[in-house]
Amino acid sequence: MATVKKELVVKNKQGLHARPAALFVQIANKFDSRITVRRDDEEVNGKSIMGILMLGAEKGSSIIIEADGEDASLAMEELERIIMSEEEL
Repeated sequence: MATVKKELVVKNKQGLHARPAALFVQIANKFDSRITVRRDDEEVNGKSIMGILMLGAEKGSSIIIEADGEDASLAMEELERIIMSEEEL
Protein backbone atom coordinates (compact mmCIF):
# COMPACT_ATOMS: atom_id res chain seq x y z
CA MET A 1 0.00 0.00 0.00
CA ALA A 2 1.37 3.42 -0.97
CA THR A 3 1.23 6.70 0.89
CA VAL A 4 1.66 9.98 -0.96
CA LYS A 5 1.92 13.26 0.92
CA LYS A 6 2.22 16.76 -0.55
CA GLU A 7 2.16 20.29 0.75
CA LEU A 8 0.37 22.59 -1.67
CA VAL A 9 -0.60 26.24 -1.79
CA VAL A 10 -4.24 26.82 -2.76
CA LYS A 11 -4.24 28.73 -6.06
CA ASN A 12 -7.99 28.84 -6.74
CA LYS A 13 -9.53 32.31 -6.29
CA GLN A 14 -12.34 30.87 -4.19
CA GLY A 15 -9.99 28.83 -2.01
CA LEU A 16 -11.47 25.52 -0.88
CA HIS A 17 -15.01 26.82 -0.44
CA ALA A 18 -18.36 25.80 -1.93
CA ARG A 19 -17.86 24.58 -5.49
CA PRO A 20 -14.10 23.81 -5.32
CA ALA A 21 -14.64 21.95 -2.02
CA ALA A 22 -17.50 19.94 -3.52
CA LEU A 23 -15.37 19.07 -6.55
CA PHE A 24 -12.45 18.06 -4.31
CA VAL A 25 -14.69 15.73 -2.28
CA GLN A 26 -16.34 14.31 -5.42
CA ILE A 27 -12.93 13.41 -6.86
CA ALA A 28 -11.58 12.10 -3.52
CA ASN A 29 -14.56 9.75 -3.30
CA LYS A 30 -13.72 8.16 -6.68
CA PHE A 31 -10.69 6.55 -5.06
CA ASP A 32 -10.33 3.73 -2.54
CA SER A 33 -7.41 5.48 -0.82
CA ARG A 34 -7.91 7.22 2.49
CA ILE A 35 -7.53 10.97 1.90
CA THR A 36 -6.71 13.40 4.69
CA VAL A 37 -6.21 17.14 4.41
CA ARG A 38 -4.40 19.22 6.98
CA ARG A 39 -4.19 22.97 7.48
CA ASP A 40 -2.29 24.24 10.51
CA ASP A 41 -3.39 22.00 13.42
CA GLU A 42 -6.65 20.88 11.80
CA GLU A 43 -6.85 17.50 10.05
CA VAL A 44 -9.99 16.37 8.22
CA ASN A 45 -11.27 13.55 6.03
CA GLY A 46 -10.77 14.61 2.40
CA LYS A 47 -13.97 12.77 1.47
CA SER A 48 -16.13 14.92 3.75
CA ILE A 49 -17.54 18.20 2.42
CA MET A 50 -18.05 19.50 5.97
CA GLY A 51 -14.47 18.62 6.86
CA ILE A 52 -13.03 20.44 3.86
CA LEU A 53 -15.20 23.52 4.48
CA MET A 54 -14.15 23.55 8.16
CA LEU A 55 -10.53 24.03 7.12
CA GLY A 56 -11.39 27.51 5.81
CA ALA A 57 -8.54 27.25 3.28
CA GLU A 58 -8.61 30.40 1.21
CA LYS A 59 -6.40 31.30 -1.76
CA GLY A 60 -2.75 31.39 -0.75
CA SER A 61 -3.12 29.10 2.26
CA SER A 62 -0.91 26.06 2.61
CA ILE A 63 -2.47 22.62 3.02
CA ILE A 64 -1.07 19.10 3.25
CA ILE A 65 -2.87 16.33 1.40
CA GLU A 66 -2.14 12.72 2.26
CA ALA A 67 -3.44 9.81 0.22
CA ASP A 68 -3.01 6.31 1.57
CA GLY A 69 -3.92 3.25 -0.50
CA GLU A 70 -3.46 1.37 -3.76
CA ASP A 71 -4.55 4.31 -5.93
CA ALA A 72 -2.88 7.03 -3.83
CA SER A 73 -0.68 8.42 -6.63
CA LEU A 74 -3.56 8.76 -9.05
CA ALA A 75 -5.76 10.33 -6.37
CA MET A 76 -3.02 12.86 -5.53
CA GLU A 77 -2.59 13.80 -9.20
CA GLU A 78 -6.27 14.61 -9.63
CA LEU A 79 -6.65 16.40 -6.30
CA GLU A 80 -3.51 18.45 -6.90
CA ARG A 81 -4.97 19.62 -10.22
CA ILE A 82 -7.95 21.17 -8.39
CA ILE A 83 -5.82 22.85 -5.71
CA MET A 84 -3.37 24.24 -8.26
CA SER A 85 -6.01 25.44 -10.71
CA GLU A 86 -6.30 29.21 -10.92
CA GLU A 87 -9.46 28.99 -12.99
CA GLU A 88 -12.82 29.47 -11.37
CA LEU A 89 -14.30 26.03 -10.79
